[in-house]
Amino acid sequence: MTESLTPTWKAALAPHARARTDRAVLQLLTSLLPYLALTTLMYLTLGTSVLLTALLIVLAAGFLVRTFVIFHDCTHGSLFPSRRANRWVGMVLGLFVLAPFRQWQHEHAVHHATSGDLDRRGVGDVETLTVREYQAKGRGGRLAYRLFRTPAIMFGIGPIVAMMILPRIPVKEARLRQRRSVLLTDLSILAAIVGFGQFLGWGPFLLVWLPAALLAGSAGVWLFYVQHQFEDAYWARGDDWVYAEAALQGSTYLKLPWLLNFFSASIGLHHVHHLNPRVPNYNLARAHQSDPIFATVPTIGIREGLRATRFKLYDEDAGKLVTWAQAREAFARLEPANELTGLRVEPQGAVG
Repeated sequence: MTESLTPTWKAALAPHARARTDRAVLQLLTSLLPYLALTTLMYLTLGTSVLLTALLIVLAAGFLVRTFVIFHDCTHGSLFPSRRANRWVGMVLGLFVLAPFRQWQHEHAVHHATSGDLDRRGVGDVETLTVREYQAKGRGGRLAYRLFRTPAIMFGIGPIVAMMILPRIPVKEARLRQRRSVLLTDLSILAAIVGFGQFLGWGPFLLVWLPAALLAGSAGVWLFYVQHQFEDAYWARGDDWVYAEAALQGSTYLKLPWLLNFFSASIGLHHVHHLNPRVPNYNLARAHQSDPIFATVPTIGIREGLRATRFKLYDEDAGKLVTWAQAREAFARLEPANELTGLRVEPQGAVG
């Protein structure tokens, strides 16, 4: 696959990269409105039934994930035809998903421009080390990375850090409008939390809002993770990196059951989204069917997505992501070469 395919996919996706106001409004009516209705119902039925509350939490979380994907479309300017509408709706939705519009928009644009590039990692992506980089770290660095990549932390504590804490802090290198976006979002969220906490009572408010937000965060982190973290995901360095290949071979087609596809607003068609982020979520399915090239992309289901959490490091020699067990074999291969160059390699027992 080469850049010679560019005219093919550009022509195939161009008709689908056109936003429609009626479809955008329908997206809002089928995401944010049900989330608000379910949250209100949850408050009114608190104490009625544990099973009912649990069901409402799961449904509210699903609609909150859908709301986040629609917010995400706004940051790409793809939900509405109007740039202003995308910006203002995106800023409002950002309050519900706890994301400052301008800063998130910038970081996500960097992610699209660098996804799969080993020389430009670190912004808007899941931290991924190569085998050599991991082996070169000290004990503390290796332990921190291993803990970070455990499912309990990545999908349990990870959403709290990624969705609730880090977005509250302006990035040091951020432009003034990005800093303002963070501060205004923080102040608005704080005012809403204090207001609802005082009006509804802190206990009921937290029971209604927090579980659904945490569940949605975990689901969102998993969706983002499996879309780029699979065994044969595309990675390349510097001049070898190719945008089209990074999108088509470094992003999955995550096939989900109808209901989960609805809640995730078709973002599982991630290869299409990375090729042309101006294609709104409501056009992704038709765009996927527009050219035979999309039949060649990595396709996974829920089972494969859950198993993808086994992959921890990128092995540049093998050209794939590897498990810890496979990484130990790679460390063993590296030992003779490091001995020849005088580099110190930790014994395998210290790696785990």
